[in-house]
Amino acid sequence: MEPQERTGPCSRADRNHFVTGNDGVTEHIGTRFPAFYRTSPAPCPYIPGRMEQKVFTRLSGEVAKPLNDALTHAGFRRSQNIAYKPSCEGCSACISVRIVIKDFSASESLRRVASRNADLASEVVDAWATDEQFRLMRQYLDSRHAGGGMSEMSMFDYVAMVEDSAVNTHLVEYRRTNPDGTPGKLTAIALTDVLSDGLSMVYSFYDVSEQTRSLGTFMVLDHIAQARKLRLPYVYLGYWISGCRKMNYKSRFQPLEARGPEGWVPFRP
Repeated sequence: MEPQERTGPCSRADRNHFVTGNDGVTEHIGTRFPAFYRTSPAPCPYIPGRMEQKVFTRLSGEVAKPLNDALTHAGFRRSQNIAYKPSCEGCSACISVRIVIKDFSASESLRRVASRNADLASEVVDAWATDEQFRLMRQYLDSRHAGGGMSEMSMFDYVAMVEDSAVNTHLVEYRRTNPDGTPGKLTAIALTDVLSDGLSMVYSFYDVSEQTRSLGTFMVLDHIAQARKLRLPYVYLGYWISGCRKMNYKSRFQPLEARGPEGWVPFRP
């Protein structure tokens, strides 16, 4: 999310609207409410012919972690040191969703995905950008998002995406295992925040030549397993958008909850 173009600070009424549903923002960070800003309208990357706007605030200092927690609960997403949420006139298509871990049971098709990737080993590593990661990122962007908002990403931009974080974040690397048991080819990566009640998948990418693996789906399955080990109740998947084919995979992970005006409610699209 690049919020350089902004129209100015939001009113107090707007700020209260953005975090309705008993989110407890001030309970998490104290009595001072954070300042929110609104971006200028821009073409929507998901729905043709629509314009998008976002509200955002900065995550910095000692309140960054609790503020990120509280705003994620309110349906926000993180990008570097920014927490943002769509706020588009006449449109509410972007719905924040999370997986309820205790009730999740993999379907037969999801178990097949896990089986196809049994040769991959996952490792949680520090949020430190490497050339190897960036090469995989560029391959992914050139294949899947050519001409999109991130298509011109440089190594400098990638370093900022990974390392500019004031919250508890890490990378999960997925590699093939060599015959001698050592880590092999880097196949997929997830940038993940650790919240008080779950894991938030900020961004993930993978080797697009491995089409049959369904790596995006597999990474979600692995995060569900990680959350269970950590005894965390949710995995946050970001936004689900009706009619957007790229988002369809998220509906496979039932039960889902969606963030509505009164809080989180069961969701089956």
